[in-house]
Amino acid sequence: MIAASKALDSSSDYINNVINEYTIRRNLLIEELSKIDDLVFSNPMGAFYSILKLPLNNSEKFSKFLLTDFSHNGQTVMLAPAGGFYTSPNLGKDEVRIAFVLNSEKLLKAIKIIGLALKEYKD
Repeated sequence: MIAASKALDSSSDYINNVINEYTIRRNLLIEELSKIDDLVFSNPMGAFYSILKLPLNNSEKFSKFLLTDFSHNGQTVMLAPAGGFYTSPNLGKDEVRIAFVLNSEKLLKAIKIIGLALKEYKD
């Protein structure tokens, strides 16, 4: 409620800047993800995340692999397995959710790491 109140009190310039920044981030995400083979993803029109359909069977294991066994230049990425976002138990097993809340530079690094990890991961 406090956040909504603050948003209503914000200037239209601030709101437009935020919208523009997230549009830039979304476009960057879509452009860079399209460079990764065998990846299917949504182009969000209102959310600050995308669902990625990965070329593997178990997104939970891949997400764990990213956190425990893989890094690039000492960095890795945390993804949310998408299964938890569905009410049907069999949906989302090969999907992850990625938010584009990072600045563009960090987002570029994150997408690169995902691409490299997909090449190394053994499903």
